Amino acid sequence: MSAMKIKKGDLVKVIAGKDKDKEGKVINVDQKNGKVLVEGVNMMTKHTKPSAANQQGGIITKEAPIDASNVMLVVDGKATRVGFKMDGDKKVRFAKATGKVID
Repeated sequence: MSAMKIKKGDLVKVIAGKDKDKEGKVINVDQKNGKVLVEGVNMMTKHTKPSAANQQGGIITKEAPIDASNVMLVVDGKATRVGFKMDGDKKVRFAKATGKVID
């Protein structure tokens, strides 16, 4: 698989699905399955039994993974595609909309 265009800590915008147009920070990236976990997006409810860690138990809401193809990187408040280019001897990501180097 090619390099992921989204990394942990990036600000992304959801472009498809029930949470379309929501923005959030990437919490985790699953490169093997091509999924990302975005803060406050694709929330699911989970019923938990009381345990040592969670004395009360009950219903908790947490983020579920979303496919990486359904999110776009946000640079300067604008959703953009991501490209790769060589900066000297280092491979860097850049925003296709502005040409600005991201990292």
